[in-house]
Amino acid sequence: INSASEDLGCRRGDFSRKHYGSVELLISSDADGAIQRAGRFRVENGSSDETSAYTPGTWRRTDVHLENPEYHTRWFFKYFLGKVHQNYVGTDAEKNPFFLSVVLSDQNNQRVPQYRAILWRRSGTLKISLPYSPTKTLSVKSILSAMNMDRFERGPREILNPEIQKDLLVLEEQEGSVNFKFGVLYAKDGQLTDDEMFSNEMGSENFEKFLTLLGDTITLQGWAGYRGGLDTKNDTTGIKSIYTVYQGHELMFHVSTMLPYSKENKQQVERKRHIGNDIVTIVFQEGDDTSSTFKPSMIRSHFTHIFALVKYNCQNDSYRLKIFSEESVPLFGPPLPSQPVFTDHQEFRDFLLVKLINGEKATLETPTFAQKRQRTLDMLIRSLYQDLTPDLHKNMLNRRSFSDVLPESPKSARKKEEARQAEFVRIGQALKLKTIVRGDAPTSLVTTGLCRKEPWESQSFCSTFPYEIVCADSWGQSLLVATDTAGVTQTLPPVPVFDKTMAVKQMHVLEPQDLLITRADKGKDARLYVFKLGTIKRSLEEKQLIRGKCDCRENKLEKTKGCHLYSINTHHGSELRIVAAIRTKLLLITRKHPRFSAVATGADSPVEEFQYIREICLCDPPVVMALVDGPTGENDNMICVAYKHQFDLINESTGDAYRLHHVDANKVNFVAAIDVYEDGEAGLLLCYNCEFAFNF
Repeated sequence: INSASEDLGCRRGDFSRKHYGSVELLISSDADGAIQRAGRFRVENGSSDETSAYTPGTWRRTDVHLENPEYHTRWFFKYFLGKVHQNYVGTDAEKNPFFLSVVLSDQNNQRVPQYRAILWRRSGTLKISLPYSPTKTLSVKSILSAMNMDRFERGPREILNPEIQKDLLVLEEQEGSVNFKFGVLYAKDGQLTDDEMFSNEMGSENFEKFLTLLGDTITLQGWAGYRGGLDTKNDTTGIKSIYTVYQGHELMFHVSTMLPYSKENKQQVERKRHIGNDIVTIVFQEGDDTSSTFKPSMIRSHFTHIFALVKYNCQNDSYRLKIFSEESVPLFGPPLPSQPVFTDHQEFRDFLLVKLINGEKATLETPTFAQKRQRTLDMLIRSLYQDLTPDLHKNMLNRRSFSDVLPESPKSARKKEEARQAEFVRIGQALKLKTIVRGDAPTSLVTTGLCRKEPWESQSFCSTFPYEIVCADSWGQSLLVATDTAGVTQTLPPVPVFDKTMAVKQMHVLEPQDLLITRADKGKDARLYVFKLGTIKRSLEEKQLIRGKCDCRENKLEKTKGCHLYSINTHHGSELRIVAAIRTKLLLITRKHPRFSAVATGADSPVEEFQYIREICLCDPPVVMALVDGPTGENDNMICVAYKHQFDLINESTGDAYRLHHVDANKVNFVAAIDVYEDGEAGLLLCYNCEFAFNF
């Protein structure tokens, strides 16, 4: 058995050395050859497989993915915050305080209810999922027992104050940052010390090209996104920087040549202050592979644990990558290919950014950072417990017995409990929204474009449009605009598409599907029309006559006569569905062809591609509608409708209605119901204005 274990250990060691390099003692010296510093680093230079031939750019791609993504770690934000759940406080047998959060949810579990629980202790957090059974109750004691906690100095009591959600969110944020700051150091060929590298006032053309690959150049003054410790008010840390968003993570790069330069200060303290305090630093070194090689010991920093050495080869337009990791950093992927040369620049960017993010996450697990994080967590838990101690002594916390069923509220004072839960949810949702807007939300909720825009930031298409707009939708770089006086017009360039006899009241441009959907006319003459965008585009290019209502007979969806409202599903992961409201009747329509692929048929009109599925009767005509995709798409798609003083959910398959939200007001003006999706799970943003009457 021992020999087998030793053999397994040897093989694991061989695998680690082959794919992640070996630990080496690296020594740096000055220009005179005197030894300056030494350090032990794991050197990754590509998996060594001598038997395989190598051609640049033809390496077999390894899995390039982020490790420990936030949807695995940020449970409280995703599953608890803004939802009805229970929070408890107690002390264990060693008199150390702990917090327990429990929620009953079917989110991300194919609509099968389950308990999720988080135990917050000084040693870290523990997460567990437990099955839900309507016939078998689950107690707080059984949950703690499943987490190996059976003895207590003070049994858990429920915390009813909704503000506890803010404190628990702070505890969860100790698991690691959502956003990252990385150093970028420019080194000329032959430079051997950090003083020389930090004193490079400007970078080369190749270095600027590399920065463009990393991200966008942004102006720091007034910057509203993640700033990574840089000054965005007074330009004390430079005027510009490099920023990007990768898979939801905001990344700010501390670029040595963009940070303030001082001719009098040879050590360039201001530059070192930022880059020297980055956990991960990219070193872009000029020169070919035969020139002097960078060593981490050249950089005087006790904080930087990972160096990514990047070299650019002008001859074949490729980048070479080498990774140095301080020996205490756990292994992290993806492993470098053999040879670590990238001719596809976008592929190199993806690989590099994933490697950097994974590297920083791995570094946070080293003893130095883990102990610091544990001390911080312990301090926060004890501080929060002390804040709650007066309530414990005053018996203001709810002492539920261990046998209480978690999702049930006390039968007495039911209305009071419901009001408390409503306030609890309201405060949690406000906190969640604030976290998202601030940019500190987990990656699944952060914009993944190259430059994150504020939610309210507008884009101007046309500043002097001469007509009052009824509705519009974007088409390429232009807008398709409907007016009562001039019909439908394309803005850039301004070209009429339909004349005013085609009185369009609603429209959707679906470019991937080559479709334009409109609702035209009103009253009994109203109908839905469907057009192929390609056909419209050809008509515009060939400067054919402007279409009128008479020219669109073949584009009518006949059964939609009298339609006063329609909606389509916006989630592009399923087939196109349309629901048309004809007074109190809903007509469900789908496109025959799966997915949203454009169908190459000979006919100019796509009417034959649509089929009528079923009718659903309501008690009142809807004024707002939204289609919501279910997690499986099998009998769980829903229609959100607004009428009178309420929003209801209608099951598309059965027609069953469920009360979603009731507005207690004298008059309600419904604005919209917007479906949003997070990791495939649907949510609804309900928008309305209301008026109240007050008696004085």
